[in-house]
Amino acid sequence: MARHFPNWITAYEEYTQHSEAPLAFHRWTAIATIAGALRRRVRLEMGYFRWFPNFFLCFVAPPGIVSKSTTADIGMALLRRVPGIKFGPGAITWQALITSLVESREDFAMPDGTFMPMCAITVVASELGTFIQPGDQSMLNALTHLWDGQDDPFRKRTKHDGEEIVANPWINLVGCTTPAWIAENFNNYFIGGGFASRTLFIFAEHKRQLVAYPAAKISSKQAQLGDRLVADLEQIAGLCGNYVLSPDAIRWGEDWYARHHSSDNPLRLDPRSGGYFARKQTHVHKTAMVLAACQGNSLTIERHHLEQAVEWVTELEPNMLAVFGEMGKEKITDQMAQILKHIREVGRVRRPDLYSKFITQMGYPTFNDCVTGLQQAGLIELVQDAQGFVVKYLGQQIEMKLEAKK
Repeated sequence: MARHFPNWITAYEEYTQHSEAPLAFHRWTAIATIAGALRRRVRLEMGYFRWFPNFFLCFVAPPGIVSKSTTADIGMALLRRVPGIKFGPGAITWQALITSLVESREDFAMPDGTFMPMCAITVVASELGTFIQPGDQSMLNALTHLWDGQDDPFRKRTKHDGEEIVANPWINLVGCTTPAWIAENFNNYFIGGGFASRTLFIFAEHKRQLVAYPAAKISSKQAQLGDRLVADLEQIAGLCGNYVLSPDAIRWGEDWYARHHSSDNPLRLDPRSGGYFARKQTHVHKTAMVLAACQGNSLTIERHHLEQAVEWVTELEPNMLAVFGEMGKEKITDQMAQILKHIREVGRVRRPDLYSKFITQMGYPTFNDCVTGLQQAGLIELVQDAQGFVVKYLGQQIEMKLEAKK
């Protein structure tokens, strides 16, 4: 049966055109939605290992700026209408997560007639903090293992319930949070333990547009568009087997891989993001599988799928630097960043006026340490006149040089 749309993601972007959320939020919701339909039924063989089209996506935005969970729910609502798709709860312990995976088991027919078991769920955590407790290293370890989609069964043994075995586990996670939560909770274990490097962070500070009454904009045509999107998702959910790279895709991928590892990308040098940089090839090929699936039933990844995947993943990186910058920061570093932001916005300000701006947030010793640190870093200077000291911002170029050295 022919599909309704030559490109599911493009059609989905039309479907969500009256939302205030940035395009990137909708684009990656669409990717997670298609991945949720594909599950572990498809893979890309790499000889010594294989990749599956599952994602850990984290939508990050200040409260009230972008409706993160509402945006994710638009795509997930379509996915819930596809028969056979299973969802896990958004607030759960790691033990209950494994039980949820066990209960999701199904056996599906492979192209050669054999049957393959899988335990596949999509999880939507409207508040990431309710799904991942900062001190729960067992949950982080489980998620890190599950993202890789290893073939060996995942086993959990408890004193009372015995052993639970997850055959061919697969998890697709969409979480929503704020920069403040990341700064407070993404400690070194989040970063060094591997969870952050397996996660794509989609960050936004502004609405794409202002839409006071979206219901007034949505026509009956768009409701029909949603029905057709679900129908195409059902076809995508029926895909099964091994994706292959076309010869042209292999040549292009080899060239990109060499350029990737010789680039001067700041993510490569930052210890907080080095793990992501090493896994970028995996992120790209997971995305390429989704792009191939959204455009047809052929299990072939073409060069243009890889090119598009690299472009979309790379577009996230400038904002990912901002998100990674929140991770593991000391409190005084956060306060220093707030002071610097204000100085940058006003250009120059008298020192007493600057302190009065932040007097409710920090004591004078902390304020003095922040100003001294910014001055020693070369980001500001203090100029004395007849009325006292004036704090001046030294320019964006100096700040960029400093960031490049981190």
